[in-house]
Amino acid sequence: MPRVIFESHDGKERFEAVAEAGQSVLDVAHDNDIDMEGACESCMACSTCHVIVDKVFFDLLPPPSEEEDDMLDLAYGLTLTSRLGCQIIVTNALDGIILRLPQDTRNMLDL
Repeated sequence: MPRVIFESHDGKERFEAVAEAGQSVLDVAHDNDIDMEGACESCMACSTCHVIVDKVFFDLLPPPSEEEDDMLDLAYGLTLTSRLGCQIIVTNALDGIILRLPQDTRNMLDL
């Protein structure tokens, strides 16, 4: 089973979770009590599941859709390797993926 490593925004804390292939990163976070909001429940209407993907793993991901790019524009602390956790599907090839949580999120849904 693939491992997903979540890091705090400052890199000082790390949590390793075991995922099932086919799960979204957002689901893995929720299953392991990682503080990732996901206000829109994975329908790509917010950016509260924004994560910063380690460069090594970023290049293994399929490119974001136009809809994901639009939502990422609203994310706090956007970087060149930012993605939405609801859109990253865990595969065996992503075993050990490192995801940094941003310092803050913007909830445009006001939920």
